Amino acid sequence: MLARREPRPADKSEDPTMADDLNDADIAMDSAALYREETFTDRRVGTLQRLTPVTAAGATDTTRPVLYVGQTQVLTPAGALPLSFEVQAKSLDDAVAQFGEHAKQALNRTLRRLEELRREQASSIIVPGSAPPGGLGGPGGGGRVLR
Repeated sequence: MLARREPRPADKSEDPTMADDLNDADIAMDSAALYREETFTDRRVGTLQRLTPVTAAGATDTTRPVLYVGQTQVLTPAGALPLSFEVQAKSLDDAVAQFGEHAKQALNRTLRRLEELRREQASSIIVPGSAPPGGLGGPGGGGRVLR
């Protein structure tokens, strides 16, 4: 049998400014920037999304270009690495033909960025006596990262 629990009162230690920021956030869609999404896949390599601009009433907006976004993933020793990239194409056939080249470019950009992050991490200096970033303290007091 399932029992329904009463909601817990808010934790007094929560930061009220963060909650206020979320409540004050302007979460609204832009009716002048709407797109209809269609997804195409070969069920082997990846997917293409065709984003067709539409008006607020849902009619096709011919004043803006159709966009194509490719998505795939590459298997790495650390697991699947998702890639997403825009394909400059005039038609679905053109986007399919360009998919592989744009996927390779996205992979190369991602690998360069990962290498930059690895170098930044390797060049960090741990200073004893203060907590490391992310609050991951442990025995010995941790340390502080200097860059």
